[in-house]
Amino acid sequence: MWTTESRVRYDRSALRYASDLTDAEWGLIAPLIPPAKRGGNKRTIEMWAVVDALIDVLSTGCQWRALPTDMPARSTVNRPGFPGGRLV
Repeated sequence: MWTTESRVRYDRSALRYASDLTDAEWGLIAPLIPPAKRGGNKRTIEMWAVVDALIDVLSTGCQWRALPTDMPARSTVNRPGFPGGRLV
């Protein structure tokens, strides 16, 4: 049953997309993302944006080519080298 407290907790109106992570959700997921490899290039894309794009595809069932343009490129999100890459 929806109560005032639960509505506030599940409110996603402040996010760009309903599938985006809140700061609290990202706080739970961030420790699971491995750090960038030493000696390699610095990451140019924020990992939260990559995870948001993965969640968007998985939750909506959209095609990789249908990702909104403000999300990372599909070649960045859907690649074998990414932890959990090639999920779909």
